[in-house]
Amino acid sequence: MLTLASDIEVLARFGRALADPLRCRILLALREEPAHPSDLADTLSVSRSRLSNHLACLRDCGLVVAVPDGRRTRYELADQRLGGALDTLRTAVVAVERDRAEQDCPHAEGQGCCG
Repeated sequence: MLTLASDIEVLARFGRALADPLRCRILLALREEPAHPSDLADTLSVSRSRLSNHLACLRDCGLVVAVPDGRRTRYELADQRLGGALDTLRTAVVAVERDRAEQDCPHAEGQGCCG
């Protein structure tokens, strides 16, 4: 059971970061490799200003860091363990969804509904 305010605050920050699909996409991209904002914007097909706002949020949440790289700035996960945590969380949620779909409709053969 979480009792420390700091534990709850940390999880709330993580939840806030994951609450937006674009921030999830950014985290998953940075899980693969560090990147410059312009490259991330191109890869994710978003404007640089929109990306910048989301990177600021992820920095504020403590999940990414900005690393000076010559005249540019490179972004990366604040801790590489976050990549593993994202993978674990994603696979756990997928498994729960799959189990729930099978319980809701055992005849759907993985489709999630009886149609």
